[in-house]
Formats: sequence, C-alpha cells, structure tokens
Amino acid sequence: MYLQTVEPQTAERKTSHFRMSDSMKTQLVSSIHLQEVELQEKPADDKQDNKTFTVEDAVEKIGFGRFHILLFVIMGSSNIVEAMEIMLLAVVSPEIRCEWRLDDWQVALVSTMVFLGFMVCGVLGGYIADRYGRWKVVFGGFVWSAYFSLLTSFAPSYGWFIFLRAMVGCGVAGVSQGFVLKTEFIPAKHRATLLPLATIFWMLGSMLIIILGMLVVPTLGWRWMIRISVTPSIILIFLFKFIPESARYNVSAGKTEAAMKTLHWIAKMNRASLPPGRLVEPVTSERGSWRILLSPLFRRTSVLLWYSWFVASFIYYGSVLSSSELLEKNLLCVIDADKEHQVKHRHEDGLCYCIPFVVPANIALLNVFGRKMTLTVLQLLAAFFFMILNICSTMFGFTVLLFLLRSLVSMNFNVVYIYTAEVYPTVARSLGMGFCTSFSRIGGMIAPFIAQVLMSQSVILALCPFAVACVLCALGNFLMPIETKGRALLVRM
Repeated sequence: MYLQTVEPQTAERKTSHFRMSDSMKTQLVSSIHLQEVELQEKPADDKQDNKTFTVEDAVEKIGFGRFHILLFVIMGSSNIVEAMEIMLLAVVSPEIRCEWRLDDWQVALVSTMVFLGFMVCGVLGGYIADRYGRWKVVFGGFVWSAYFSLLTSFAPSYGWFIFLRAMVGCGVAGVSQGFVLKTEFIPAKHRATLLPLATIFWMLGSMLIIILGMLVVPTLGWRWMIRISVTPSIILIFLFKFIPESARYNVSAGKTEAAMKTLHWIAKMNRASLPPGRLVEPVTSERGSWRILLSPLFRRTSVLLWYSWFVASFIYYGSVLSSSELLEKNLLCVIDADKEHQVKHRHEDGLCYCIPFVVPANIALLNVFGRKMTLTVLQLLAAFFFMILNICSTMFGFTVLLFLLRSLVSMNFNVVYIYTAEVYPTVARSLGMGFCTSFSRIGGMIAPFIAQVLMSQSVILALCPFAVACVLCALGNFLMPIETKGRALLVRM
C-alpha cells in the first residue's frame, strides 16, 4: 500500500517538472527573440541619434507656408511704417516752411536731421541685434519711432521739430532690421520672389502718407496728420508678438532649445516636419564684430556695398526732391533759373506759395537673374534717366520719365537690401546691414542740399552729381566678388 501511494506522487512530480521545463524553455526562447529584436533596432536608433541638421536644413525642409504669409504681412507692414515716417517730410515740409517762414536750407536740414538719427543708430542697432537678438531691436524701433513721431506733432518751434525728427530717424533704424529678421526665415529658393515684394509695402506707405496729406492737412493741419500717421506703428506693436526671434540668431548664441521651439512652431503652422535628428550648429562668441566686415573675405564687398548704399539713398531721395523742385518752382526745361524762378516762397502780403508734394508710384518687379548684374544695369539706366530729365518735354513726357526713374531707383534700393542680407554671415548680418544703412543716410543727408538748394541755381548742375554717382556705382557693383543668387545664408566665416 505504501509503495502504491508513493508512485502516483512521484509521477505527478515528474509531470510538474516537465511542465516547468517547458515553461522555462518558452520564456528563454522569448527572451532570446526579444534580445535579437533589440539588437536589430539598436543600430537604427543609434543611427537616428547620430543624425544632425542645421537651421538652413530646417528652413528648406519646412518650405513656404502659412507662417511665411503671416511673416510677409506683418514684416512687410513695417515697410509701410518706415516709408510713412521718411516720406512724411515731403508732405510736411511745405507746411512748416510757411508756418515758420523757413529758407530752402532750413527745409533741407529737416531731412538731414532724420537721416542723421538713422545713421547714428543704424550701426548701434545692428550691433545690438547681432549680440542680443533681432526681435528686440525691431520691436524697440516700433515703440521708439511711434513715441517720438507723436511728440513731433506737438513741436512748438523749428528747433524742437528737427530734434524730434532725428529721434524718429533713430527708431526707424531699428525698424529696418526687420528685413534681416524676415530674410532669415525664408527658404533660399523663395527669397528672390518674396523679398522684392517689400517694395509694394513701401509704395503703399508712400501712397498712404500722400492721401493723408491731401485729406487731413487742408482741414485739420499737419500736426493732426502726423498723429494719425502713427496709427500703423501702434497696431504693429501688438501684432509683432506673432513673429518669433530668429532661429539663426538663437543657434549662433547657443540658444538651441529656443531655436528648436521656433522651428517646431513654424513646421506645425506650415503643416510640415523638421529633418530627422538633432539641431546642431557651432556657437559663435564673436557676434556683432566689425572685424568680420573688414576681414579678407568681406573687405572688398563691404567697401563696395557701403558706396552702393550711399548712392542708393542719394539717388532715391534725389529723384524725390528733384521732382518736387522742378514742379514746385516751375523749373522744367530751364537750364539757368532766372530770379523769378529762384525763390517762389517769398512771403508777400502774407501769401505763401506752398504746393503739395506728389510722389509717383513705385514698382516692384521680380528679378531672378542675379544680384550683381541687376544692380549694375539699374544704376546705368538711372544715370541715363537723370540726364534726360533736363531735356525739354511736355508735362506728360516729364511724368513718364519721372515714373521710370522712380521705378529704377526703388528697385535698386530693394535689390541692395536683398544682397546685403544674403552676403553676410549670421554673426554679423545685422551689423553689416546697420553699417550699410548708416552710409545710405549720408547720401540721404546730402541729397536735399543738391536737389533743393542747388536746383534753384542750375538744373543741369543739380542733376549731374546723381548721374555721375550712378555710373561709378554701376562699376563698383560689377566688381563685387560675391554673387548670392540661390546661395544658402552663411552662419559664420
């Protein structure tokens, strides 16, 4: 009995042992299979982790989308503000000439003071933008220019007026850095299409200030016109929160997480994806250094660009102010102006001969044939049209010539903006733009004294400096060592 009882128990243990062995075998096989899968997947994961991309790669991968439309509208509107603040003087100058009984040189000094403020703050704004960020400079420029422009409307005297307008020029210098901020977000293949369209917004700003002058000045006066013209700046101050800091600046400053956050937001808005891997770019401590602009790689480019910007502003405001003088003082088809034409603003019997200034529309034309050759051709054509302005013509013929001239100088200004933003590396792009815009304001300061003061003495003598400057600049543009068409934006030297 005892043996019979034990045998069933032994058999049961054997059966249980075999079952445990089968279970252990199954677990062992599963573990081996899992390890094989992990070993197969691990190289792929390692490969994924080893992948890197740059901001340029991300911008190109994301492509054009809804973010760029938002960027185009908001940053383009900054050109409206800039145009209104600069062209406002063309409307206000005849009014303050009458109110404060100003001479020609005093009227010319108003424009000079605005450009002086722009020149001084252009380099400073570029340095701050490269060191501390583009967004801060552009936003600060909006607030600064709106505040001092509003104060201008309360100016009690001519002295206060030109001082406050100089402060406005300083703010506009900060706003102009928005072109750099905009450029750094646009893919290379779309830059030649989108960036020239900034001319449309400049044209709208010029037209808007003229319309305000026609509607407001005769009824409410020039002071209320200035107050109303500040409205776009105030609106943009609130809209600017939708524009992020430049991802290119952030990575150059070592703020990779902030750059990734911006790129993810843009990709989501455009319904696109970022390249696989990690965002990796070298951190550069030497940001905003003038030594980069004068390094062997950029020295020739910088010098030629500074002259090109000087001429761009010189001929732009020269064409604006020359047309004003030719129409206002009846100097058309007059080589040596006689006494009757010299001063039409003498105050006899309280009468002041002030005629509103009319600005022809600017034209934005898409140009994809290269920056250097475009600048060269535009400058040569501008020189030609400056000289034929002195030829006797009908009013219609003069209007057509003036329209063509204004179109050429506007396109030239736009192309030189694009070239400057593309040619310099991220670490010195804003400073390069700042130096260039400062040199351009020197041209803007000189132009009124030639176009407004010298024009009364001799039309041909006033037009020749603009034509000669264009020819020399065309030669300089042709000798530029770098072509930026279709080229990726540089991060550093």
